[in-house]
Amino acid sequence: MPINNSRLVTYSPAYTIVPTYECFNRCSYCNFRSEPGKSPWMSISDAVNILKPLQSQNVCEILILSGEVHPHSPRRQGWFGRIYDLCELAFSMGFLPHTNAGPLSFEEMQKLKRVNVSMGLMLEQLTPTLLNSVHRHAPSKLPDVRLQQLQWAGELQIPFTTGLLLGIGETVNDWWETLEAISNLHQCYHHIQEVILQPHSPGHQQTFDAPPFNPHKLPEVIAKARQILPSDITIQIPPNLVKDDCWLLACIEAGARDLGGIGPKDEVNPDYPHVQEQALREILQPAGWELVSRLPVYPQFDSWLSGELQTAVKHWRKTLTPVSLLSEYGSRDFPIS
Repeated sequence: MPINNSRLVTYSPAYTIVPTYECFNRCSYCNFRSEPGKSPWMSISDAVNILKPLQSQNVCEILILSGEVHPHSPRRQGWFGRIYDLCELAFSMGFLPHTNAGPLSFEEMQKLKRVNVSMGLMLEQLTPTLLNSVHRHAPSKLPDVRLQQLQWAGELQIPFTTGLLLGIGETVNDWWETLEAISNLHQCYHHIQEVILQPHSPGHQQTFDAPPFNPHKLPEVIAKARQILPSDITIQIPPNLVKDDCWLLACIEAGARDLGGIGPKDEVNPDYPHVQEQALREILQPAGWELVSRLPVYPQFDSWLSGELQTAVKHWRKTLTPVSLLSEYGSRDFPIS
């Protein structure tokens, strides 16, 4: 029986590798970072030991998610080299790397394009008022710095994921302005694959004293985002941060069509375990939604990749089903219920 594309929800079978948790930013809502010099960098041999068992588990995406070393630090070159080497290793072992390591220079992005099928950076919120609160000690959260990253990704033809963090002190209008900025850049370069709408979810490490973002508001935000963003950008929500099954379904009905990378642990929100594939399927199927796996690069961007990366992507497109039978879900401009 053919699958109804308008009732598809995707996810990426993924595993997250963290080169280091150290970060020179001190965002008050962060549950990920450690102090500079306090987190050892992952060695290549340790990464090999992690990746080998995954080769038989149908994991396609390796997310390289790192804390940030200051751009002017003498350790920056070594940090970037370790990230590059981990991407190269993951690719050599048959995986498709996707890197999110904070703002990078144009040259760093250009180099990582060789060993990544896609990359990402959360805008979070573009309002400068957050520089006086949650981002007071986070130099790389300057709005212009992060917007520049999205522009460079477009210029370099890097398939890109970005997103908003909801409930960190911004206003409703800030949401729409940030989404409009993403839309404007995408209309110039046509390079944004996904926009994540991530509700703030308090964890044990943060110092930010604020309640979680109300998940009951998410469908409204998603519906408005769907109006602002071009139809070829997919809206992603993290299902582990929407604990109520009914509201998860409401988010999907409102226009979210992707559930992100699903692996053993959410490194950014370690207090909230990932909902695994079978459990998600049991939520979605009774409501008429079909959960299917996808790659970390969408089909319309394949031609942007090097020949070597394209060959690996073609192999995975034949391996993952039923997506490979759907003429690869096209531009993802699914009808919105």
